[in-house]
Amino acid sequence: MSAPPVVAFHDRLSGTSNGAGDLHTHDGSTFHTHGHDHHATGAQLGPTEHGHSHEHLENAGKFAERDMPDYTGRDWSERAFTIGIGGPVGSGKTALLLNLCRTFRDEYNIAAVTNDIFTREDQEFLIRNEALPAERIRAIETGGCPHAAIREDISANLGALEGLQATFQTELLFVESGGDNLAANYSRELADYIIYVIDVSGGDKIPRKGGPGISQSDLLIINKTDLAPHVGASLEVMRRDAAEMRDSGPTLFTSILHGEGVQAVKEAILGAWKVSGAARQGQDKGKAAQQ
Repeated sequence: MSAPPVVAFHDRLSGTSNGAGDLHTHDGSTFHTHGHDHHATGAQLGPTEHGHSHEHLENAGKFAERDMPDYTGRDWSERAFTIGIGGPVGSGKTALLLNLCRTFRDEYNIAAVTNDIFTREDQEFLIRNEALPAERIRAIETGGCPHAAIREDISANLGALEGLQATFQTELLFVESGGDNLAANYSRELADYIIYVIDVSGGDKIPRKGGPGISQSDLLIINKTDLAPHVGASLEVMRRDAAEMRDSGPTLFTSILHGEGVQAVKEAILGAWKVSGAARQGQDKGKAAQQ
């Protein structure tokens, strides 16, 4: 069997420049761009020459003021309800996706897209652990800055998701971002429900450091709670700071490796899916097919 598809994202931006250093992208935001030649033969990009645009954030934002998905006119048959999983490297995103695939796959028609910088590491991990059949897991190679592929230019991920939808007529789609910093977050044109994963191994200061993923994700997960006593992290401090950063936004404490909290994450996803109307549309199509 041939290897599952991999989409190369490197040095691609689908937005259009206005010629003054600003890039207008899928969600209508304006981003500052860099004027480097990213296609020079043999060029090595330094830390300030990373080949993408940046959104300049003045603050982390508030949960109540976050971008909300717009389901007006949404055709779920083109792309099913999409769950975006983000967070720093090593926080447990792929472990969460593996467990979600295992808990959803027997009841729902699902597929997934992973993002890595220059490899297919996460896709291969999911296939090796039989999360889903290999053809239901696609990979995006994002290049140096994975947050560009989930916000500034989402076209590679959208293409992969829509391709899976066309092939499998899924009910739910998952997309996992490459590990990135606390400033990364999903475009609402890509993710209907945003989960942001941090973990206690970085210390109990992480929630109060903020960032749009922490303050504005639909669900914040604080993972690896079992490690707290070993790294000197206070779960109560993290709970307090998360509540302060997120106001009314939900936060779950999990130990995904041990299966703790996975069911609660599943219930949160299903709740949002039903509210969106995507679940009802799927049921209506199923009834029509039976008639």
